[in-house]
Amino acid sequence: MYENESNRIDDRIVSISQPHIRPIVRGKAGKSVEFGAKLSVSCFEQYVFLDHLSWDNFNESGDLKRQVEAYKKFTGYYPTSVHVDRIYRTRDNRAWCKERGIRISGPPLGRPPKNISKETKKQAQDDERFRNAIEGKFGQAKRRYSLNCIMTKLSETSETSMAITFLVINLSTLLRQVYCLFMSFFLNKYKFGLILSSSIIKVDIKDKFFIEKLIF
Repeated sequence: MYENESNRIDDRIVSISQPHIRPIVRGKAGKSVEFGAKLSVSCFEQYVFLDHLSWDNFNESGDLKRQVEAYKKFTGYYPTSVHVDRIYRTRDNRAWCKERGIRISGPPLGRPPKNISKETKKQAQDDERFRNAIEGKFGQAKRRYSLNCIMTKLSETSETSMAITFLVINLSTLLRQVYCLFMSFFLNKYKFGLILSSSIIKVDIKDKFFIEKLIF
């Protein structure tokens, strides 16, 4: 830096024990620079897919096309809408989604209109609520599954640990869905049996009442 008279060094080492870590400028309040891996993640039907993992900084908006194509390969069709962060709403991504009949969330580019209809406002609110699912998955991974406290040292083992974290999240989601399905069958069967038993009791009481009345 002294010889070149610059304040920047590309691919500089910030940790001797982990030389693969690079500083990533995020610009967040209180955390202008972060150290670690950067992830690009998508969420579909409460399941999380780790699409891109890198120790270097990258623009995640370039992953949108590949993520949508992966969705089509998995399901056989394009999604009706994609709910993305502001950085994904580039002109190129909007045009690409429009060609394939995909609605991308967020306001259009350019100057915002003066008069916005109630339907548009409600659609924007619904899109933001829907997009909160991916933010919740990140919070769940950090709080419950220690995604923000990776103790491994090598880059390969750290990447494996991160991938296993999202695998465990998906397994937890699957287990919860299977449990809810089992309980729904169990409760419906119990409810049906209870109704059937009560009907039998009522029939028995009614028959007994008529018999007693006839005998008397």
